[in-house]
Amino acid sequence: MTTIGIIGAGEVGSQIARAALVNGYEVVIANSRGPETLENLVAELGPSARAARAADAAEADDSAVVAVPLKVVNDLPVEELAGKIVLDTNNYMVWRDGHFDIIDSGEKTVHELRQEHLPTSRVVQAFTHIQAPRMTTAGRPPGVPDRLALPTSSDCPEAVELVTRLYDQFGFDTVDNSPRSESWRSAPGQPAWTELAHQTRDELMVNLMRAQRIGPE
Repeated sequence: MTTIGIIGAGEVGSQIARAALVNGYEVVIANSRGPETLENLVAELGPSARAARAADAAEADDSAVVAVPLKVVNDLPVEELAGKIVLDTNNYMVWRDGHFDIIDSGEKTVHELRQEHLPTSRVVQAFTHIQAPRMTTAGRPPGVPDRLALPTSSDCPEAVELVTRLYDQFGFDTVDNSPRSESWRSAPGQPAWTELAHQTRDELMVNLMRAQRIGPE
């Protein structure tokens, strides 16, 4: 993966773009309003970044980042994301997204629903557990005692491997919290979430195990 396609140019998507560029990637970034609205962002990001439509960002490489909230009716380019690893950065935020009864009941996680929206893709939870500005400031070299850890979960081992490599390049350890059905353990309101400002790998593993199913906030 030498190019990262990013669907979503908000705080999370733009910070992933910045971290990717620092680590030698090229970036293709899209939003819902069209590439012409991203001129200022792309100018800031520099010559290794370009704006595109969502379908073009999806086709930029064998994987893509989806940095937009889940919607009841899917509006992502399903065909262009077919066969690709999709890094899903979404957290379920009732105040923003409204209620999804199937998530509230514990029957499905937000990342399982994303997989249902993208049935021909391989969805993996990624970058859900860090404040966006810290993606470019909190990374540390491997082996440093206070290196932060981030969770990931997927039903596809190759997707977890890709996210693990990317986390490491960006300066973070990984805790594999697979499968996708377990991703609720790092959701808002859980111990791992309330401690997201700083958790080493060991601390994150403990907090994931402390998680308990809770109702919507």
